[in-house]
Amino acid sequence: MTLPLIQLAETDSTQSFLARHPELGLCGVLADAQTAGRGRGGNAWESRAGQGLWLSARLPVPALAPGVMLQRAMAAVAEALEPCGLVLGLKWPNDLVAWRDGRLVKLGGIIGELNKGHMVLGVGVNLTAAPSIPDRAIPPASLAELGAERVPDRPALAEEILSRWQDLESAPEPPFRWPEDGDEIRWEDGQGLCLGWAADGRLQVRTGRGVELLSVGDVKGLRA
Repeated sequence: MTLPLIQLAETDSTQSFLARHPELGLCGVLADAQTAGRGRGGNAWESRAGQGLWLSARLPVPALAPGVMLQRAMAAVAEALEPCGLVLGLKWPNDLVAWRDGRLVKLGGIIGELNKGHMVLGVGVNLTAAPSIPDRAIPPASLAELGAERVPDRPALAEEILSRWQDLESAPEPPFRWPEDGDEIRWEDGQGLCLGWAADGRLQVRTGRGVELLSVGDVKGLRA
């Protein structure tokens, strides 16, 4: 099934637009600019008009744990961006990242919401520029800043992502994940040794209290 793609010059957020218009059914919404973009955990998503991809889609709910659903959805975005010539991976729990000069940088984020038997996925990717956000453990970057061989056309990229999002139960493995087994990690309220990503999307970590499974709400400011 090919999902229709609605293109907007400006909206508060593509997620909010879809929430206000359930009559649109299964579809995608792409905006040139967002005035009140939304990130994970209620955070604002800062963006510059025309310099990134701001896309949301209403889709059937796959038979996946919520954390895994978002990780596979972002892995599908990374796969859609392969023609850019960059090695893009996932930072736990579901950020789109790359390595620059030995340091992780963030190119995109994703959120998901369940509503009346459907899910609404929303993704933002910095294409030609990234906002200046000081004091972030993982600073923002854009495809262009990282030397992408080409920056994709936004509508074409949106169509490609929508196509891949319709089959998240068989999404590809990303080129890399961080943290990996054996990585020492820290966050605001703790530190430990990464033991891998659990099958339900949580992070398995050995801390001073023993082996723990960390959920999204348990970790803030994850860094090496």
